Amino acid sequence: MRKYSLLRESVAAKLPHVSFEEAPHTTDGVLALAHHPHYIHRVTSGALTESEQKQIGFPWSPEMVERSRRATGATIAACRAAIEDGVAVNLAGGTHHAHSDYGQGFCVFNDSAVAARLMQAERHVSRVAIIDLDVHQGDGTAAILARDDSVFTLSMHGERNYPFTKAISDLDIALPDETGDQDYLDKLDEALNTMFERFSPQLLIFLAGADPYEGDRLGRLSLSMEGMAARDAAVMQAAREHDLPVAIAMAGGYGRTIEDTVAVHTQTISIAFDHFRSRKSV
Repeated sequence: MRKYSLLRESVAAKLPHVSFEEAPHTTDGVLALAHHPHYIHRVTSGALTESEQKQIGFPWSPEMVERSRRATGATIAACRAAIEDGVAVNLAGGTHHAHSDYGQGFCVFNDSAVAARLMQAERHVSRVAIIDLDVHQGDGTAAILARDDSVFTLSMHGERNYPFTKAISDLDIALPDETGDQDYLDKLDEALNTMFERFSPQLLIFLAGADPYEGDRLGRLSLSMEGMAARDAAVMQAAREHDLPVAIAMAGGYGRTIEDTVAVHTQTISIAFDHFRSRKSV
């Protein structure tokens, strides 16, 4: 949890031109765009069983509920700001393991699925692409949006990593352990080209997990810091080429030292704003 405060401090120090906004609260009605009302009620009221809390990965508390609502609210706010200004970032979020009626893997509510559907409901856009480059498959996102042709889900992840039962995204790229920079970037280029051949998004939601980094305890894909930078630049370049706004969520990061994870996330944010330097940012 400490990475979030350290990340904010790092971004404030290294990117003084960006502005910060408090993450807004998300209502039950908005969460219901992607989650079953009964599940929302059980989370809110503290009715989750002990086994359900263990599956999520931390115990229930009112603070846990509030943080989960605001993490989703921050991705919603980032989408709105990106549509207005070109790019915006949620300094947390990327809770892609949350399904419509249960949470898991440190994910309670699925911020990307909720945000995508709210942007559509508010008539900002009609087609959204979620590019998930966390090392773990975005199984909850894929499951929630499985029959929704208006949202394209792309997940590029470790084939032997969590979750061990995968969902089916619109495009899944499963990579072996020890995939290095060049193979990863080649696969990413192919994946982005395939996505744009099959789908014409009006907004990108980019889950920029720090866990493919070689210094991550859980990632196992062995990307260098330079490889991580090239990954982020590839996504941002694709967005520029197609004139698309990009909302970014941080997703996972479990570095052997927390400073490494913060450095990867800070690099992502710096690269994102460099690509949209002339535009406002949040």
